[in-house]
Amino acid sequence: MAAEHHRQEPLTTLAHHMDLNWLAEAYWRVRRDAAPGIDGQTVAEYGENLVGNLKGLIDRAKSGRYKAPPVKRAYVPKNDKEDRPIGLPTVEDKVLQRAVAMILEPVYEQEFLPFSFGFRPGRSPHQALDYLREQCFEQKVQWVLEVDLRKFFDTVKHREMRELLGRRVQDGVIARLVAKWLKAGVWEKGQVSYPEEGTPQGGVISPLLSNIYLHEVLDKWFVESVQPACGGRSFMVRFADDFVMGFERLEDACKVQRVLTKRFARYGLKINAEKTRLVRFGRPTRHGGAGGRGRPETFDFLGFTHYWGKSRRGNYVVKKKTAKSRFRRTLRSIKEWLRDNRHLTMVKQQEKLNEKLRGHDAYFGVTGNSRMLGELRWQVAKLWRKWLGRRNRGSPMNWERFKALLRVYPLAPARVVHSVM
Repeated sequence: MAAEHHRQEPLTTLAHHMDLNWLAEAYWRVRRDAAPGIDGQTVAEYGENLVGNLKGLIDRAKSGRYKAPPVKRAYVPKNDKEDRPIGLPTVEDKVLQRAVAMILEPVYEQEFLPFSFGFRPGRSPHQALDYLREQCFEQKVQWVLEVDLRKFFDTVKHREMRELLGRRVQDGVIARLVAKWLKAGVWEKGQVSYPEEGTPQGGVISPLLSNIYLHEVLDKWFVESVQPACGGRSFMVRFADDFVMGFERLEDACKVQRVLTKRFARYGLKINAEKTRLVRFGRPTRHGGAGGRGRPETFDFLGFTHYWGKSRRGNYVVKKKTAKSRFRRTLRSIKEWLRDNRHLTMVKQQEKLNEKLRGHDAYFGVTGNSRMLGELRWQVAKLWRKWLGRRNRGSPMNWERFKALLRVYPLAPARVVHSVM
């Protein structure tokens, strides 16, 4: 591909890839159950006249007549205190965004650095977690800087985004489409607003644009400026806007922590000072201290709390367990479901609860996390007993009766899905 042969040069001709077959492939990659946008059109309805729709879409996209429709805003839980806003583009917008992402992705896969794992083909959160564990050993890390960006997706500067994209991509059609998506309004409660900052969350193109932004602002800066200036070893691992840095020397960690705020401010980004922490994380000595500097602390990354613990052979290794915030979120979701569905049959309730538990294990079922997986079962059992008792006041659900029910309708046992060798 041209991106491989011209890695140091801007690419000026990319839109010619967007022909009918290209957009048809983009359409088939859109989830069939994707929620409709402001026009209410479903994926299936758009496909009823697929060829005609795609021909018109190509013509409008390349001629400049395409108008990016406002995205419909919805909310999903973010943590115990707040929800995360997401955007629901129209089906046609999803198709076009996917088509552009299919062009840009191979271009930037030549550029992205190996410690970036978020929303990239063939990469997963668990690979990022494995990389983090390996780096803590190999780089003899003593300090970890846990950084929280304040509302990253809402604060990306449009001008800076276009300028950073233009360093590599100077195709007029692609640049124009990206600019239109950045400026597309947000539809909420019958009104449309036009934010001057932020990327189109919920759209296919948003994760890629965010990776491009942070690749230029953070990743390259860390490799080209930070690491050469450090007196000791260091590393970084990033998944989308979630990242941590590890340092062998305290003075390096403190220096980077000081300049990081200024670095991000240049590009319109802010650090959440309350959630950004520098923690002692050196490998414990025989006496339990971290390299003679006291006991190591813990930090959270990608839903897990990371800490030093002993392996079965008695060696200190980096372990992880479900973070308290994620544990509470899961329990809250199950509690709400049980409350709203307590009158379903036992079979239906058991099926749904086990579905939720297996879904939880699919991510949190890692080596060393069995205690938290078991604790979740225990807490779910207590909630189930509580809400079964409330659906029939005249027949209390004591523990003896509930345990008898569990023998007939057991909860799914904990599973370790991701093994660490």
